[in-house]
Amino acid sequence: MPGQKDQLRTWWKESSVYQIYPASFQDSNGDGIGDLKGIISRVDYLKELGVDIVWLSPIFKSPQIDMGYDVADYRAIHEPYGDISDVDMLKDKLHERGMKLVLDLVMNHTSDQHDWFKESRKSKVNQYRDWYIWRPPRYDSQGNRQPPNNWDSHFQGSAWEYDEATDEYYLRLFAREQPDLNWENPDVRKACYNNTRFWLDRGADGFRIDVINFISKDQRFPDSDKKILKGTEYYACGPRLHEYLKELGAILKEYDAFSVGEMPCVHDEQELINAVGADRGELSMIFHFEFMDLDHGVDGKFSPREISLGQFRKTVDKWQRIMYDNNGWNALYLENHDQPRAISRFASDAPEHRAASSKLIATFMTFQAGTPFVYQGQEIGMINVPKDWPIEEYQDIDCLNHWNLHKDSADEKTKAALKVEYQKKSRDNARTPMQWDDSPNGGFSPGHPAAKPWMRVHDNYPTVNAASQVRDPDSVYSAYREVLRQRKAHKDIFVYGDFAIVDETNDKVLAYKRVAANGDTALIVCNFSADKVTWKFAGTPREVIYSPTGKTTADVASQVELGPYEAIALLLG
Repeated sequence: MPGQKDQLRTWWKESSVYQIYPASFQDSNGDGIGDLKGIISRVDYLKELGVDIVWLSPIFKSPQIDMGYDVADYRAIHEPYGDISDVDMLKDKLHERGMKLVLDLVMNHTSDQHDWFKESRKSKVNQYRDWYIWRPPRYDSQGNRQPPNNWDSHFQGSAWEYDEATDEYYLRLFAREQPDLNWENPDVRKACYNNTRFWLDRGADGFRIDVINFISKDQRFPDSDKKILKGTEYYACGPRLHEYLKELGAILKEYDAFSVGEMPCVHDEQELINAVGADRGELSMIFHFEFMDLDHGVDGKFSPREISLGQFRKTVDKWQRIMYDNNGWNALYLENHDQPRAISRFASDAPEHRAASSKLIATFMTFQAGTPFVYQGQEIGMINVPKDWPIEEYQDIDCLNHWNLHKDSADEKTKAALKVEYQKKSRDNARTPMQWDDSPNGGFSPGHPAAKPWMRVHDNYPTVNAASQVRDPDSVYSAYREVLRQRKAHKDIFVYGDFAIVDETNDKVLAYKRVAANGDTALIVCNFSADKVTWKFAGTPREVIYSPTGKTTADVASQVELGPYEAIALLLG
C-alpha cells in the first residue's frame, strides 16, 4: 500500500481547527451571553491546546431566530457579541500567535429583517423582488390555497411561507424568518461575493460556509416523492452549484483562503468530490453528513436507530478512500454546534468511561487523513445534557418545533420516546456554556457570579472543566494537545499518508493504518466497547506515539491489551 506522493500540499491540510459557538464560549461582561472579548481572553488557552485555526459560528447582526444563521447585516456584528473592532482585535491576537481566523458565512438565506428582504416583500415590482424566491399559490379542487410545491422545511412543516402583502409564497428551507436567496440572480451573487471580499480584505483567513450546496435550486420546483425532507433531491446539489462554487473559489484562491463547505443531504459521492477536488478550484474541504445520519431512524432525526461498529467502520473507510483516491480532502469532525456530543453518541459518557471515551475519540479522529475539527468543550470531554432535564430547558428551534408538532397529539409513551431522542440528538447538547472551572456556572461569566447564562450550564461542571485539566498530563485536554502535536510531528504519515482499515470484521475494535510515501507506517487501534480486549496484529512496534495509559513498546510486542474505550497509536518498524 504505497503512500501517494503527488497529493496537493498546503497549509490548511496541515492545520487543525477549533470551533467556537460565541454565545456559549465566554461571557466577559456579565450579561449571560458569550462575546468576542470573552474569546479574546482565551486565545492563549487555544494556542496552548495546539490548534491552528479558530472558526467562529455566526457573529453578524441577527435577530437570533436560529442563533445567528439568520443574518440581518453581513458587515455588522451582533451587538451582544461586541463590534467590528473586537473582530479586528481577535484577528490580530490570533495572528500574533501564528493562528488564523475563520468566519461563518451564511449565503443560502438571510434573515427576514435584512434590508434586502424588507424591500423584496414590499411589492412584486420592487428592485429586490427577484433577490429571493417567490412563487404564486396553488389551489386545490376546493379552492384552498396551497404552497407552490410539497417541499419540507428542515425545521418541520412546509418550506414555503405565505406573504399576504403580495399574495405569494417565498421559499425558506429553514425557519420562516430565513428566506432563501435567489442565486439565479447575478446581483445576488455579486453582493454575496462582495461580502466575502469585505472580510478577506479585513484580514479574515477563510470561511466555513453554511449549507452551501443548497444555493442552486431546480427552477422547475417540482413536487418531491421523498418520505423525509421532501425536495432535497432538487436543491441539495442543484444544476448550477459547481458553477457558483467555482466563482466563489476564484475569490478564495486570490487570498489563499481556507474554506469548508457544509453539504448536507448529498448522497452522490461524485458531487462531493467535484466540490473539493484539488484541481477543481471550488472548496478546500466539505462537511459531509454520513456519520451524523448513522443514528437517524426511519422517521428521521428524532426516531431511534442504533449505531453499529461495522457500519461506522465502513463509513470511515469509504470517506478516507474516496477523498484520498480522488485527491480530495476530508474535514474530520464528530461533533459541532448542530450535533450532540461525540462521546455520548459514539462511545460512552458514563462517569467511569467518560475520560477514556474522550481520549478514544481524539485518537480515532485526529490520526485519519483530513483536517481535524475540535468543537469547544470536546477537548475537556463535555457530554450531552442530563437525561433528567425537562423540555423547558431546551432551546433548539428544530427540536422545539418537532415537539410542538407532537406534544398535543401523541400518547404518553410516544412523547416519552421523543424526549429520549431529544436528549440524544438535540442541538442543545452542543450549546451548553463552556465549562471553564468549578466556580458558579462553570466560570462562564467570570467576576459576575450572579449572572444567569442564556442557557443552563451542564450539571457536571464542578468535575468536568478546563481549569482542572490544562496542567494535568493525564487529562482529556492533554490528550488532545498530544495527538494534535503528534499529527504535526509525523505529517508525512498522518497528513499526507495513505489509509487502510485493519481487521474489517471485529465487533469491538476499529483499527487502521496510515502509510507515508517512504513506507513509514502507523497503526491506530481503538476499542469502541466497554470490555477489555486483546487484539493481535502483524508488524513490529517501533514507538508508541500515543497511549492514554502509558503503554510502551514492551507492552505491545505482537498484541495489545486494551481496557474499555482505550486507544493506542503506534509506529511500526
